[in-house]
Amino acid sequence: MPKPSANTAARISTDKASLAERKAQLETRIEQQRIDVLVNAEHWRQATHGIDALYHAVMRWKAPLYGAAGLIAWRSLRRPKGVRRLAGRALGLALTARRLRRLVK
Repeated sequence: MPKPSANTAARISTDKASLAERKAQLETRIEQQRIDVLVNAEHWRQATHGIDALYHAVMRWKAPLYGAAGLIAWRSLRRPKGVRRLAGRALGLALTARRLRRLVK
């Protein structure tokens, strides 16, 4: 088996150094990508906060909403005109309340 020459030893050390440099670059890049993912996740959470709050509120009131919808459906089968009138009043009340809230702000 031939002995490695000085040229071969220098090339091996250069290869190891370039591999170590490449590894350090990749680790830095991966770390920056992790930071970017964390920042984007926090931005996403802030952007969807309103939707999440509404979803949780609906889930909290799910059973009472089902009960109210059942009563309205039962009543609409018995007296359809009364339910339409009630829905119109409820919609008017909701829109008035919304407008008042905007005026107060």
